Parts: sequence; C-alpha cells; structure tokens
Amino acid sequence: MSNATSPVTLLKEMLRVRRFEEKCAELYGAGKIRGFLHLYIGEEAVAVGAMQALQPEDAIIATYREHGHALARGISAGVLMAEMYGKYEGCSHGRGGSMHIFDARMRFYGGNAIVGGGLPLAVGFALADKLTRRPHLTACFFGEGAVAEGEFHESMNLAALWQLPVLFLCENNLYAMGTALERSESQTNLCEKAESYRVPVRAVDGMDVAAVMSATAQAAAEVRGGGGPQFVEFRTYRFRAHSMFDPELYRSKAEVERWKQRCPIKTCTERMVGQGVLDAASVAAIEREVDEEIAAAVSYAESGTWEPVENLLQDVYTARAT
Repeated sequence: MSNATSPVTLLKEMLRVRRFEEKCAELYGAGKIRGFLHLYIGEEAVAVGAMQALQPEDAIIATYREHGHALARGISAGVLMAEMYGKYEGCSHGRGGSMHIFDARMRFYGGNAIVGGGLPLAVGFALADKLTRRPHLTACFFGEGAVAEGEFHESMNLAALWQLPVLFLCENNLYAMGTALERSESQTNLCEKAESYRVPVRAVDGMDVAAVMSATAQAAAEVRGGGGPQFVEFRTYRFRAHSMFDPELYRSKAEVERWKQRCPIKTCTERMVGQGVLDAASVAAIEREVDEEIAAAVSYAESGTWEPVENLLQDVYTARAT
C-alpha cells in the first residue's frame, strides 16, 4: 500500500465498501446474516484512506463496525461475506461473524465487540514489536465513545510512557450508539484529551479520503521514525443507524441529510469528474465492476459449507477437575 495510490483506486475501494454494506443490509433483512450488524455507510473514507498509509506487516485492530476496514486491508469480499453468513469458508470459519472479523495472515486482529477493548491489545502488540525490535506499528481504530472508557486513558498513558509504535485512529462519528458526544463527555475536544498524555495529535476531515490518507501517512511516518504514539481524529458520520436494531430516535433526519451532502464517494466522484480524471462512462464501469465483485461474493457465501459438527469442540478450553 502506498500514499501514491491513485484517486481512482480510492474511489473504487470506497465503492466496494459501500456496496458490500448495502448488500449486507439486504441479506440481513432476508435472514441470511444473523446476530448483530453495524454498517459503515458514510465512513468509507476513513478505512480506505487510512489503510493506504499502512504496510502489510503492520497490525490492525478495529471495532465491531469493521467490515470496511477488513475489505480495505485486503480480505477478499467472498471470504468476508462467507464469514458474515457463518460459513466455514469465512476468515474465522464462521465463528466470528460480523463483529469479530479476524485474519492473522493479513495481520487483522479484530473486530472487537467491547467498546475500547482493542486499545489495550494495540498497546500489547506495539510493546511486543518494540521489545523484539521489529520495525512495524500497530494501528488501532476506535470510536469517540471509547474515549470515555478507562481503557483509552490507560492505553494512551502506557503508550506515551513507553514510547510505543501505536497509531491511535479515532473515528468520531458524533454518536456513541444513541448518545451524542456532548451528552456523554464534558471535554468534547478529543485531541486535547490525547494531548494531555503528551501524544502528538491531528484532526482531519474524515469525509475526505485524500485528507485521511495524507494525515495518516504523516502520523505513521512519525511513529515509524521512533517518535512514539500518534493520535488522529477523523471527523466523520454514519448515515445508517447504529445497528439494525436501532430505532434512531436521537438525531433528526435533517441532520443526516446534511451530512449526506458530504458523502465521501459523491464528493470524490464529483471532484475527479470536474478535474477530467473520470467521465460518466468510466464511473459506470467502476460501478459495474464493483457490483460484479459483490455478486460473486454472495454466490461464494451461498455455496459455502457449515462447519462440521465434529469440529465444534476445537479451540474450546476447559479446566479439568483434579
């Protein structure tokens, strides 16, 4: 992955995430995907832009709203959809599902269902890299709601004290489930919270994929250069409800529509068309290619198999009485 990634590639990657999520919503309604489902629609620029600044050897830790991160990291749409279905061909053989996407080969370590739960894991990964002198970093994605959790403060403190190679990537979409930021945190300037631990900070327009990629690349370069942890706040917005069970009574439709005018896919497309990089025919071609990929992913998941019953006790630990 490179900061020199073309704008066309960025657009295509965001479209892949959007179409995958839209298909997941459809399949959830049809009963094909079960359990919890948290969609990333509206926030695509963050995962896509940030991943371009990271290297294959870097560790990635995400939240339960992580399908977009997994796709942007390089986990195939087919394998990811199979995991959503609970099929054995999924990246976790169907045991993780929507909230626990995991693929060690891609150094993608979740998918963590507990708010803030990935933060101490990131500190652990980074400490291991520092102690073994591996020249990698750990990128940890989390929402602004996690900033109110104790794990955030403990993790920031230790990462700063030990000067660990951690890239703290905060996706501030303004609502922790159904609670607005100003109703849950007395200090709403998240960068100031991070700065209190003497961690360098950046605040970025999370609806602009180019700005996300640039800021993440700069922060990652500082971490790789031995500068210790960095904190980047991406100011973004989810267009869909918190989850499929959310009645969404905490924000107005007018607010959602205002943010939709800043849709990262829409603005990126308009900018490239205006600059002559793309025309209507090339945009349509990209959309067809993405649609075909998502259709193939669904077919792969549909034709997948369930884990054999005899496997169900594998990886389950029990304490035997003595």
